[in-house]
Amino acid sequence: MELDVNRFVFLLGLVLLVLTGFGAAHAQETSNKEAVAIFAGGCFWCMEPPFDKTEGVISTTSGYTGGMKANPTYKEVSAGGTGHAEAVKVVYDPSKVSYEQLLHVFWQNIDPIRKDAQFCDVGSQYRSAIFYLDEEQRQLAEKSKAELDASGRIPKPVVTEITKAGPFYPAETYHQDYYLKNPVRYAYYRWGCGRDARLEQLWGDEAGRHEE
Repeated sequence: MELDVNRFVFLLGLVLLVLTGFGAAHAQETSNKEAVAIFAGGCFWCMEPPFDKTEGVISTTSGYTGGMKANPTYKEVSAGGTGHAEAVKVVYDPSKVSYEQLLHVFWQNIDPIRKDAQFCDVGSQYRSAIFYLDEEQRQLAEKSKAELDASGRIPKPVVTEITKAGPFYPAETYHQDYYLKNPVRYAYYRWGCGRDARLEQLWGDEAGRHEE
């Protein structure tokens, strides 16, 4: 009986070891399916839709980053005193969409030659910026910016910032998916701000592009 008990304990330990290893491998596999990118392109309401429509994007979150104050509010950021920019955090599956493709979506949805403003919104809180999370993202962002500058498509130098990401603070709930919750107000704001007209002027048929 003692031998059987020892054998049972041994087998149970072996099973637990296998299951633990499987769980760790599964967790690693799951984590490898998600990556994060952070972009600022003026009003974050308008930056969510093109990424949400991009195949491989899991979620977008409007928020604030690049400033000095912890847990800022919309009122504080929009007043321009915190140093933050309105931004979107994009969670994506890198096996379905690459960071380079997300950069392409980003450029086609901003005015990269306007400093400390985007469309009708003026102030550093509406600046365009790429907030990189690692060295690979920095290199890819710098490369894409240099290529855009050299392409001759843009009449002035690209002034979009490329900055190391700091803390990202999600915006208030009513800002999330604003274009879905308030489609009429969103459409009126976007039209009134002249966003699509300027994007078409800059990018032509590629204006407002998203990766399919």
